[in-house]
Amino acid sequence: MINTDSDLGEDERRRYARHFALPELGEAGQQRLKNARVLCIGAGGLGSPLLLYLAAAGVGTIGICDFDTVDESNLQRQVLFTAADTGKGKAVTAAKKLRALNPYIKTIIHREKLSAENALALFESYDLIADGSDNFPTRYLANDAAVLTDKPLVFGAVSRFEGQVSVFNLSNAAGERSPHYRDLFPQPPAPGAVLNCAEAGVLGVLPGIIGSMMASEVIKIVSGIGETLAGKFFMFDAASFTSRTLKIRKNPDVKITELIDYELFCGEKVPEISRAEFAKLQKSGASFRLIDVREKEEYERENMGGELLPLSAFPKILDDLPQGEKYVVHCQSGKRSREAVRMMREAGFAEVESLVGGLSGMK
Repeated sequence: MINTDSDLGEDERRRYARHFALPELGEAGQQRLKNARVLCIGAGGLGSPLLLYLAAAGVGTIGICDFDTVDESNLQRQVLFTAADTGKGKAVTAAKKLRALNPYIKTIIHREKLSAENALALFESYDLIADGSDNFPTRYLANDAAVLTDKPLVFGAVSRFEGQVSVFNLSNAAGERSPHYRDLFPQPPAPGAVLNCAEAGVLGVLPGIIGSMMASEVIKIVSGIGETLAGKFFMFDAASFTSRTLKIRKNPDVKITELIDYELFCGEKVPEISRAEFAKLQKSGASFRLIDVREKEEYERENMGGELLPLSAFPKILDDLPQGEKYVVHCQSGKRSREAVRMMREAGFAEVESLVGGLSGMK
């Protein structure tokens, strides 16, 4: 758990003077913030405000787990980055900006995808996990790994105009853990039932609101002040500016004993081709069709020369594609292309693969 070994210097005391003025927080709470180790999964829309406020608050060690790069379409909501950061790794770029904001903190870069192979070891190094990921396999993985490593998990999610925040697996005074994500959602939604931000869109300011709420929960948990969202699920609608909070109860039927294949569990596992294999395929001269399933505006900004067939139009165009050919499908990061491949496989296409990492992975 959080240690209390180090002391705040005079420069830090001046910096955090407004925290010291809060009787509920004060020097003891600020010391706990300094000694805390928090892992943030994702440095995107939710991660941007979350990371900025944790750094500004003086959380001593902040881990950043993100393997993606900054894209121009991210800048509408990912306020940690600027146009000059386009194409750069999010984790590395975020770490530099956090240290510039607060030189008294330490950042640890994990430029890798959270997986069943690395999650347990990664989580063991931190006191608390904050999940700002944008896909169901990572959410279920983060939840299960937090349960197995006995770590509290602050959760956030956004889509269109709606956001969600909660605190899972937090110990109370008696040592009992609060409900977790699977107590509320034992099974993931059907593949494609919930669209990601690229497909459904998201109001740019919404991740700022929800990410700030996540930061507030992290700070309260670490410093030991206030009442958290443990056992509660907060939902916010920016369009109507309304909110409601659900109570979460433990589900006795849910048992987490090990990490599993979460892409398979969430129905997102499809045939894929790696960057190296794709490069070999291109050099071989073998016949194949490269399909780009992003939207027109994304394609016009940057493309790999493939045929533009947006995922949103797939139900209308699949019947017009010949099934006897080999297809490689890509999008920006790989999520939409996996959904496209799934639809094509269900329609009878035999030779079709999703390009791992999409266009971002080719840079």
